[in-house]
Amino acid sequence: MTLLLDPRKGDIEDDTSSTKGRSLLSLAGTLLVEISLPKLVAAWLLLVALPCVLLGLTPLFGSAWLTTFSRSIGSTYGGLLTFAIVLIVLAVGWFGGRTIFRIAEQAFWALNAMAVQPLYALFREVIRHFAELALGRWLDDESRARLRAYSAAVAGFILCTISLFIIWLIGPFTRWSAEFSDLLSPVALIVPALANAGVILFAYCTAVTFVWGLADASMDQPRGWSSFVDAAVLKRSWRVVHLSDVHVVGERFGFRLESGRLGPSGNARFSKVLARLDEIHAQKPLDHILITGDITDAGRSAEWAEFFSALRAHPQIAARTLILPGNHDVNVVDRSNPAKLDFPTSPGRRLREMRALSGICAVQGARTHVVDPDRRRIGKTLDQALAPHAEDIAAFSDTGTLRLSARLARVWAEVFPIVLPPDTEDGLGIIMLNSTALTHFSFTNALGLMSSEQSRSMHAVVRQFPKARWIVALHHHLVEYPTQAIALSERIGTALINGSWFVRQVQRISRRAIVMHGHRHIDWTGACGRLVIVSAPSPVMEARDTDPTAFYIHTLGVDEAGRYLIAYPERVEVPGS
Repeated sequence: MTLLLDPRKGDIEDDTSSTKGRSLLSLAGTLLVEISLPKLVAAWLLLVALPCVLLGLTPLFGSAWLTTFSRSIGSTYGGLLTFAIVLIVLAVGWFGGRTIFRIAEQAFWALNAMAVQPLYALFREVIRHFAELALGRWLDDESRARLRAYSAAVAGFILCTISLFIIWLIGPFTRWSAEFSDLLSPVALIVPALANAGVILFAYCTAVTFVWGLADASMDQPRGWSSFVDAAVLKRSWRVVHLSDVHVVGERFGFRLESGRLGPSGNARFSKVLARLDEIHAQKPLDHILITGDITDAGRSAEWAEFFSALRAHPQIAARTLILPGNHDVNVVDRSNPAKLDFPTSPGRRLREMRALSGICAVQGARTHVVDPDRRRIGKTLDQALAPHAEDIAAFSDTGTLRLSARLARVWAEVFPIVLPPDTEDGLGIIMLNSTALTHFSFTNALGLMSSEQSRSMHAVVRQFPKARWIVALHHHLVEYPTQAIALSERIGTALINGSWFVRQVQRISRRAIVMHGHRHIDWTGACGRLVIVSAPSPVMEARDTDPTAFYIHTLGVDEAGRYLIAYPERVEVPGS
């Protein structure tokens, strides 16, 4: 049979969302053409305009309320009302404090992700890029680290100045107090409310960009790592395979969202990786196979089914495999349309979370544990923690109701970090974190965030095992890599929104912990101060079917002096077809 078009090779439709085969300008053009304008307007009104108006009205309503009730505060009813309001606030804080804090923290970083981080990262990386182009021949590691710090400080100062200028422009239109009678004409308050919201938001941006620039400038800047040791000096060691971003697809000849036809098709490459691991394990046993996120290409059921189909054929490898979620597992609204919007009330995000959670539980549910939020110690196994919610998860996958979605949101939030405890008091444990950030828009699916709740649980687990060593595993990179980039587009890579804060958190345990992550498909090992950070290349992406790829086996261990060290990594090549 002669085919005019070979369907195995794909076509232009497979490149719709590819950042490898299309420029960002081309993708932006597609986004503008394909986006649903009514849904965009509705989402903008719901997520931006309405909160801004409410924020701007808050001081007006607050001043009117204070004016009205201050007159009756001494009366019996006024005093009782004030006392009742205080009691209600205290009750809400007591019974729902953890949930409210979680929502507030998520909203805080969501605001940063929308209003601050993109511009700050753009300014910082543009300054670094052109400074390195101009001064590159004279820069060594130390001077490049100083340049990174100066760039962060300058970017923060520039955005701080811009924000103050905007505040100066809209300041005359603000109004900060009102009488109760003014509230009877709400239309007249729209302009002052919007001006108030603008001043509040840009005042916030002024403070945040200043603090952000200062925090990034004062942190230990990332440097390449060269202090590998010979595995022979280690008194006790563990062999850990670090994989990431395998992007399993649901079709035999399907292409990946990011790479399109410039990347591999189907899952033959992933199957080759597993087969190669079987061979290696038979020759020299492996302790753990860690896959740091983006297990699937878009979090679809068919993709998870293909992942398990491949893993099931290698039981020895499956028994040692640990996985955690990446942005492609939970944040891709529509793999064929980057302009697709998802309303906050849509079941899509929660469905992808539950698929990921089901997959994680199937791989490691009996071996890993959740952290008890009250005792701050390792608690039930993941299997046991999810068992009471199994019926709700199954029902939600069939119905997608808002009630079940709200209930399961807490399950997703409280299950992380997932912990593989050390087998002995001085063994190796693995703490798996969820770094995916909430998004309703495919074009921004790569954002990362680390919650303070997970950070506190991580420290609690480390304290519980004072002699153990740890791998802290997450999907997103903590900092942008200190390597000179060829193109500016290579420099802005959606690291953790609060990466500099989280670096400082993990540095507190850096003598007993090493960080492993994926996300950027880049092979890099470096350090921020004493904290060693290992980035995994993708053994599947960044190559066509005929090209070779690679992954690494890391030997971690302890020497006679009790130091936690990393040996020279073993590079394993996966041949093309």
